[in-house]
Amino acid sequence: MNILIVLTSHDRLGDTDNKTGFWLEEFASPYYTLLDAGATITLASPKGGLPPLDPSSNAPDFQTQATKRFEADEQANKILANTIKLSSVKESDFDAVMYPGGHGPLWDLTNDEDSISLIEDFVKANKPVASVCHAPSVLLNVKLENGDYLVKGKKVTAFANTEEEAVQLQDIVPFLLEDELKQRGALYSKVEDWNSYSITDGKLITGQNPASSQAVAKELLKLLS
Repeated sequence: MNILIVLTSHDRLGDTDNKTGFWLEEFASPYYTLLDAGATITLASPKGGLPPLDPSSNAPDFQTQATKRFEADEQANKILANTIKLSSVKESDFDAVMYPGGHGPLWDLTNDEDSISLIEDFVKANKPVASVCHAPSVLLNVKLENGDYLVKGKKVTAFANTEEEAVQLQDIVPFLLEDELKQRGALYSKVEDWNSYSITDGKLITGQNPASSQAVAKELLKLLS
């Protein structure tokens, strides 16, 4: 199994001076779930190199077994520091693609032409596309060959409006992801805030929040098996 994981390169939270980026648990948990299942993993980002980590995700309250394992894993940290440029990636080299969240993707990957084109290629090839938390934003501008949005009529989940309000960023983010997915015609659903929830519709896998990261990775493995 060759799996591509795509991370954000965006590090600033809107017009504030606060930092953002990818959410550590949403990377570390799928990374090790897939790695331990025998997958070969390649990391990419729009700018290449070390993607920005949301510093909040490294706080003691958000530490998990996977994040602690990553912190102690010199090899994994070396791989993360050297992500390849997204523009150099080809769908034909991989069996699936996974996008971890964090707020960063809302600003860069949502409108990144390389990312949009890559996902469209994965969809045409009938290969799994997985995303979690804020990363389902990468699906918003992906279209099918008939011109319809990919998410139209698809069962999906993502970071809920109520969760955005709970972290008090609803007025800072460029859009509320739940609302945007619904506007694209997605069949959005969620569970109680901060609980694990993932949905698989065909080859499309989405997860609601950080707690859903491992569930998304496990669903990805099911599709690949």
